[in-house]
Amino acid sequence: MAGELIHIGFICDGNRRWARNQGLPTLEGHKRGFDKVELIIDAFKDTEVKFLSFFLFSTENWDRSPEEVSYLMELVEKKIDQLTQKAMKENMRVVVMGRPEPVKPKLWQKIMDSEAKTSENTGKTICICFNYGGKWEIADAATRAIAAGETELTPETFEKYLYHPEVPACDLVIRTSGEERISGFQLWRAAYSEFLFIEKHFPAIEAEDCQMFLEEFHRRQRRFGK
Repeated sequence: MAGELIHIGFICDGNRRWARNQGLPTLEGHKRGFDKVELIIDAFKDTEVKFLSFFLFSTENWDRSPEEVSYLMELVEKKIDQLTQKAMKENMRVVVMGRPEPVKPKLWQKIMDSEAKTSENTGKTICICFNYGGKWEIADAATRAIAAGETELTPETFEKYLYHPEVPACDLVIRTSGEERISGFQLWRAAYSEFLFIEKHFPAIEAEDCQMFLEEFHRRQRRFGK
């Protein structure tokens, strides 16, 4: 059996394609995608899952049009407030994995405030991967390790310098929208993840899909090289 499912990572893909299929402006797809984050959190409320990660904006996404990037930043600013309120009400912790530059300082501070406000909560941890790149996480960890005076690193000592090292490895990584690649998501934590690629666009995810994810994981046989 696959064992307990502790951490699920979502590569939230297909927002723009979903909007086009619905005859909506592409930016509307991002809004609907953010709405699904809350639905997924609720769907896993009474399950074994303790960590949920959402890949919402990568370090490469700055290359998109200025209009789209500006809209996404405004959306994050609005939604982080809603997520913080939900987390405080439901005893959840919010953490953000990513780099502060070139995010506007006001927005980054709001994100850090969300972490601070929810840091003592003891329920599920919601990991927002924002301005995140898997290679950057490893490079930043190496920089911190050097600054700490590390000279002989092992995987166990190195991972102490990752973003939020208390967040465990991903047991399951799910990518929506039919794409079968991980685009730099959680490169270190995905080393032994199970992967699930589904055709649905992220804004089309429903609660019953989350039940399917659980069932699919528990059908898997994890070997960890054994």
